[in-house]
Amino acid sequence: MAITDKIYVKNHQQIASQIETSFPKSAFSGATMDMLFRGENLSKLDETTRDRVLDFAEDFMDCDCEANPHCGHPEEKFVRYLLELRESGMGPDAIVDVMGDDYMLYAYPGDVLSFLDDSVRTLEAVETLADVDGRDDVANDARQKRQRLL
Repeated sequence: MAITDKIYVKNHQQIASQIETSFPKSAFSGATMDMLFRGENLSKLDETTRDRVLDFAEDFMDCDCEANPHCGHPEEKFVRYLLELRESGMGPDAIVDVMGDDYMLYAYPGDVLSFLDDSVRTLEAVETLADVDGRDDVANDARQKRQRLL
């Protein structure tokens, strides 16, 4: 299961009450994105919530794909965001706190830790395969990325 399947809308019940309809808790669920980013629903949100929803849209949903927001790019951008937070030295608890402050999202720190561990293991595999294939540039790039996540 992808980390983006384990990212949830903070204050879900309060937001559902504001827009007067139910939607899934999962932030990257198609139904959630559809419900939160409709103009009439945005206008029903309190100012703080609306600002966070719009920040999320600007940072993760800004692409020209015909299938946007269901094209996969929001999830890819969010994964990059999590990795950048880790590269800046944050642990899982701090990452959860920051994404809550930035976008009113939450996740369980254990899920974030598992994602980060999987990322390191994937980079180790890329590094090993690149070494075997004689691709020193790729191996060095994977090694450097892995070191930044440790």
